[in-house]
This record gives sequence, C-alpha cells and structure tokens, in this order.
Amino acid sequence: MEPLQIASFVVRFQLAAVEEGTGKKQWRIKVTHVQEDRETLFDSIEEATAFMKSMVNDF
Repeated sequence: MEPLQIASFVVRFQLAAVEEGTGKKQWRIKVTHVQEDRETLFDSIEEATAFMKSMVNDF
C-alpha cells in the first residue's frame, strides 16, 4: 500500500482593480502550497488552477 500523499493549498483572492466602463473586476490570486510553504501570485483562476495541477502531478 502506498503512503498517504496530501497536497494542501490556500487560495486568496484580492480585488486589484475594477474597470470603470464595464465594471469588470481584476483579481490578484495568491496560492500557497502548504507542504512546501511556497507562495505564487497569479492574475487568473486558470493560471492558479494550472499551478495547483502541476504541483499535484509532481508528487
């Protein structure tokens, strides 16, 4: 039986700006990989998700 592997992430969204004409919100996303105490900043949820997938695949 393989040992239990856990990957934990803390994801924080901070409002960075709001476009005046459209009201579209721009977010700054900080992802912390708990096991490595590694923080990375992203501009989109797609980039943040890709980072988390890559961290999990590296296990």
